Amino acid sequence: MAPDTNALYNAYAARDPRFDGVFYIGVTSTGIYCRPVCTARTPKAANCHFFDSAEAAEKASFRPCLRCRPELAPGNAPVDDAHRIANLIAHRIEEGMLDNGAGLEEVAAKFGWSSRQIRRIVHKQLGVSPMELVLTRRLLLAKQLLTETRLPMTEVAFASGFASLRRFNDAFSGRYGLAPTRLRKAANGATKATIYGDSFTLQLAYRPPFDWTGMLRFLRVRTLKGVEQVDDEAYFRTVQLGQHTGWIHVQNVAAKRTLLVELTHSLTPVLPALLGRLRNVFDLSARPDVISARLMIDPLLAEIVAQNPGMRVPGAFEGFELAVRAILGQQITVKAATTLAGRFVNAFGDSITTPHEALTHLAPVPSRIAELSVDDVASLGVIQSRARSIIALAVEVASGRLTLDAGADPDSIMKQLVALPGIGTWTAHYIAMRALRWPDAFPKEDLALRNRLGGVSAARAEELSRPWQPWRSYATLHLWQSPVQAATEVPSLTQPSSRASQASAKRTSRITVGAEEASTSAASSSVSPAK
Repeated sequence: MAPDTNALYNAYAARDPRFDGVFYIGVTSTGIYCRPVCTARTPKAANCHFFDSAEAAEKASFRPCLRCRPELAPGNAPVDDAHRIANLIAHRIEEGMLDNGAGLEEVAAKFGWSSRQIRRIVHKQLGVSPMELVLTRRLLLAKQLLTETRLPMTEVAFASGFASLRRFNDAFSGRYGLAPTRLRKAANGATKATIYGDSFTLQLAYRPPFDWTGMLRFLRVRTLKGVEQVDDEAYFRTVQLGQHTGWIHVQNVAAKRTLLVELTHSLTPVLPALLGRLRNVFDLSARPDVISARLMIDPLLAEIVAQNPGMRVPGAFEGFELAVRAILGQQITVKAATTLAGRFVNAFGDSITTPHEALTHLAPVPSRIAELSVDDVASLGVIQSRARSIIALAVEVASGRLTLDAGADPDSIMKQLVALPGIGTWTAHYIAMRALRWPDAFPKEDLALRNRLGGVSAARAEELSRPWQPWRSYATLHLWQSPVQAATEVPSLTQPSSRASQASAKRTSRITVGAEEASTSAASSSVSPAK
């Protein structure tokens, strides 16, 4: 098999729902084509043909699978597994609770489905209703809080998502056959809970390897001053979820393969949503072993991936926050963008008191930014075109027309993004990569990537990247953070349409490790990149 076909077959065998809709599999022994999440028995590799679309598969005379229903990809078919449907539905329900409780109808509307459709899909796939699914998540979180903290029982109940202590006790006893207090007493002998005054700690597990140092290095140069702090060992930030505010501190405990999260008691009412966002920020659901093995098939990536098999794609705690940071970073150095971001936070973010000197503000919210004038933003040193972009973005997010959440459909969101002034394909792919958690984002116009690939054109970069599908986001990070790049200054890209413009960019602005913001202008420029 060719390397790209081998990669697609491995992606199919992995059944990772993030690849749903990226490609389709035609099976010659049956004459049927399927989605990569189909639960049918995996056919032999020799019997598989791969297609970019359902139309291409049908043109090749394959019939659609009645089990996975390719016409509904991605995300709408009953075959979608718990990671594709259950986690998204549970996440939306938990986020909805921040706004005084959203019913299933409202959650369904955000998916473009009916509540009846959600119930049918989840029940057929998992044998439980959506609320039973959420109940299981709540109970598992409650067990973690009972064993890892000394939070009062009432706080455990509310932090887990229960409306009352009585409902919590009834659900816990009914499911596990013992009272919550008995579980805590049994756990106290084996687990030492950690609590520090106004904060407590929890653990988030991950699959090794995990390049924690590289994760922190990436986040450190992109911090929002006042909102985040990153040192050599840990990540700190302020948090606002709904009406609840506080701060978190995250460090790695490599021996236990966990991240230790310290958080304030004020955040316990929104704990499920908070932990979900932290899993996204640190890419804890990734399978680095599978991803690295796939990328190493290509000789172009084999060496750099082998040097860092534990690399993750850093996510976003909040999509709007990341998108603003990306816009501010267009056509300037990473250091200059960080300075502007700090001014933006200081001007438009609410103040907060924390025991950490560097954590002074909450991140600005879309509703406030949407009400600003261009001059309000430009007064910080932001050029007016960027100011207009930020305000236009804020208006769309605040209105609910644009959703920058993990799991949102990347194609539709990227189309919405590029329709906004000053946001091009580079920025859209960058947001999809980090905020939407799309594993196959690839900003082919990026000059740093093209330099790493031998100074190729954007069209050639796209061609070279095909064997990396559907994990091109990870390939991009490997190339951005490769040792070669770390030792080489990478020029800012101002006009990628000619050799002369690239030479001019080299003279005017030089950037160090992972300088993707500097290449953002390739996407935001009105001049199309050279093909």
